[in-house]
Amino acid sequence: MARWRQESTYRAAARGREARLLEAHAGRQRPGFRIRTPGGRSGGRSPRPSLARPAPAALRTSDPGLSAQLPEAARETRASAPLRLFSGAIVPRRAGLSAVPFFPCFPGARVAELLAHFKVPADPERRRRGSRGPQLSPEQQQRAGGAEDGAEGGGKRNEAGWEGGYPEIIKENKLFEHYYQELKIVPEGEWDQFMGALREPLPATLRITGYKSHAKEILHCLKNKYFKELEDLEVDGQKVEVPQPLSWYPEELAWHTNLSRKILRKSPQLEKFHQFLVSETESGNISRQEAVSMIPPLLLNAQPHHKILDMCAAPGSKTAQLIEMLHADMNVPFPEGFVIANDVDNKRCYLLVHQAKRLSSPCIMVVNHDASSIPRLQIDVNGRKEVLFYDRILCDVPCSGDGTMRKNIDVWKKWTTLNSLQLHGLQLRIATRGAEQLVDGGRMVYSTCSLNPIEDEAVIAALLEKSEGALELADVSSELPGLKWMPGITQWKVMTKDGQWFAEWDEVPHSRHTQIRPTMFPPKDPEKLQAMHLERCLRILPHHQNTGGFFVAVLVKKCSMPWNKRPPKLQGDSAEPRQPVQVNPADPTTGKAADPSKLESKPVTGIGDTDIIERTENLENNGNRKDGVCGPPPSKKMKLFGFKEDPFVFIPEDDPLFPPIQKFYALDPSFPKMNLLTRTTEGKKRQLYMVSKELRNVLLNNSERMKVINTGIKVWCRNNSGEEFDCAFRLAQEGIYTLYPFINSRIITVTLEDVKILLTQENPFFRKLSSETYSQAKDLAKGSVVLKYEPDPMKPETLQCPIVLCGWRGKASIRTFVPKNERLHYLRMMGLEVSTEKKKEGTVLMEESAASSGPPEDEVSAEEGAERAASPDATPGSDPAGAAPRR
Repeated sequence: MARWRQESTYRAAARGREARLLEAHAGRQRPGFRIRTPGGRSGGRSPRPSLARPAPAALRTSDPGLSAQLPEAARETRASAPLRLFSGAIVPRRAGLSAVPFFPCFPGARVAELLAHFKVPADPERRRRGSRGPQLSPEQQQRAGGAEDGAEGGGKRNEAGWEGGYPEIIKENKLFEHYYQELKIVPEGEWDQFMGALREPLPATLRITGYKSHAKEILHCLKNKYFKELEDLEVDGQKVEVPQPLSWYPEELAWHTNLSRKILRKSPQLEKFHQFLVSETESGNISRQEAVSMIPPLLLNAQPHHKILDMCAAPGSKTAQLIEMLHADMNVPFPEGFVIANDVDNKRCYLLVHQAKRLSSPCIMVVNHDASSIPRLQIDVNGRKEVLFYDRILCDVPCSGDGTMRKNIDVWKKWTTLNSLQLHGLQLRIATRGAEQLVDGGRMVYSTCSLNPIEDEAVIAALLEKSEGALELADVSSELPGLKWMPGITQWKVMTKDGQWFAEWDEVPHSRHTQIRPTMFPPKDPEKLQAMHLERCLRILPHHQNTGGFFVAVLVKKCSMPWNKRPPKLQGDSAEPRQPVQVNPADPTTGKAADPSKLESKPVTGIGDTDIIERTENLENNGNRKDGVCGPPPSKKMKLFGFKEDPFVFIPEDDPLFPPIQKFYALDPSFPKMNLLTRTTEGKKRQLYMVSKELRNVLLNNSERMKVINTGIKVWCRNNSGEEFDCAFRLAQEGIYTLYPFINSRIITVTLEDVKILLTQENPFFRKLSSETYSQAKDLAKGSVVLKYEPDPMKPETLQCPIVLCGWRGKASIRTFVPKNERLHYLRMMGLEVSTEKKKEGTVLMEESAASSGPPEDEVSAEEGAERAASPDATPGSDPAGAAPRR
């Protein structure tokens, strides 16, 4: 037994040596890396040998664990002492050092011979062992052939080139070209321009947030300052093109330029412009978004009263556009509509939260579900539970992404038709689920960043066929004047990854039926195909307006989906036949089934849906649920992934916490105090959040159905010594624009010069401010205040947008609680430019943590800092209430 164990140990050690040799070979393939051992030893500089590969030899009986693929020098290496095994780690090569692997596990091995031997292709299994070595394509191997054979003293790099240790990706894919040439999605004579555009880098685009009142000020600042500085500027020998507005985006709020992100980050001439973009992006005033990505929200045509569902929302640029549309009128703090943004990936949901938080809206909720089975929600309408149907649904589904080749160059080597074949079913399920939850007369936009008809027209055709007339494609050709697009195609074929074509489902062999489905083919009936109007789909080609590739289809729901017209069979019911639904309540004895056309006219489509909700509600409400507490779904009903979220607890009407706040700030009687919530059920309430009444309705009635990641905006933060100032809570800058219309006390009107002083000095004394400001502040008690600037229409050369800031009235001074990027934004709008690296003497730019993507109660240290900063003796700083993301 002992001998067997010894042999097993030796075999394992030998296999480990072989694995390390192959990993070392991977390191030699990448001149940007070399091998370093845990002991600190590494391969020194050495000329690259050019020895012939030794012929394979038979295995020695003493080394049964090594394969015949290893060179003789490696197999004959056997130390009499116990083996010293080292796990080599690949580290970046330092400048000036050649990359030569070191083999400490083979004392006595002829390293030169080992290196020469490993010119053969690496073991394909090494990818599963975690090696990061790149695989060269046949074209790269052919171009690199002979580059090392005659090399001496380290040799030459191959013609494919290396950048940061990785080979340059050749932007060619013969299968891609063959596939799309056969499908004829590109107009005749434009193929070369199409391929040429795909090989060019994608221009940078930005969008100015449209719903904030100072959007025009940002646009004015961009056009008259930053864009003028780019005129006649050259970077690395390339002339910088002045950014131009997108012709089809309204009010010149979207711009594109030929500057890449790399040039923006590294060019000293563009440092100010880059800082401006980064700062304004963090503040939510600018979004750096691809041009074609802006199209679906525009075609959705959302209005402030619409209930909107974004089914696959992350990373959130389109969601941000939808939020802007809700807040088209900044004088309305709580629009009637809302946005529910969903994503299946729990981690990407937090990225979505970060994007949405920049816009400080009480009308956004982020949830975490599989879009193809997103739960159907319910709301309370006059004491009766009804199904929630959405007025607008954005269905930007996961796709193969071959329209993004200009920015995701990995697609060039990874593209295959198999990706589209595998995604088609999921895309159709998501689109179907969206259509089910759309209200009659509502609009749904289906979009992909793919050019493949299997993911585009095939999904739309299958959905239209399933709907049996309930859905129709809308003609949106005139809604975005200036946008160039190609109409959808009506005939296409399916190709396998091996290049085999099928024109009809009948041609597909049975062995391919799991990979290719009937819904991937166009309808056979010419009349049915013509009635679908697939030409109303929009396909954006890259070479037409220097964009990425994209596909959009706008669907309008005329009536209920056919399967929602029939009363569904409920699980748990008896086997007795279900009584038919009564059409006329006055005649309960009639035995006829309901007329579907009459059912469609009801506000809640699908009688079965309402019935399900009533029955489910009876089962769920067993008397143990607390009023106003919306917690995560129980694990027995829904498997949770990712972080466990804290509950959403609405403040009850009789809570003693609210009256002091109402008195201190003289809140208007119309203030919706029922919409206040916190994220803890025990202990002190540290933060108070606010949502719209519509989202409150959704939260209270669906806590058992959905996993909510985040909702609401922060409006008040607790002070440590707040009781000394008659109120335990101070105002939060994040929610001040929502809260300000309801505040009637503790408002100080300031001048433009006062704003400059407050934003650039730590704790300015009253005497530094204007006499008007001093006269207002001296009569106020210590505590939180609102600082309001109103523009003067008689002075058009000054800032023409209102500013509302949160501040603290101390014993003899006033300070502001404003995030760093928001400070920079206001200062820029007033014509001041403050460096973020070198702070001028007397100028303080105070930082705030990243936008909270989780309940701040978990961030104890951050909360303590917030409480200390909120006290009058605190060290000056920005609004510290923003908690770090829960990651």
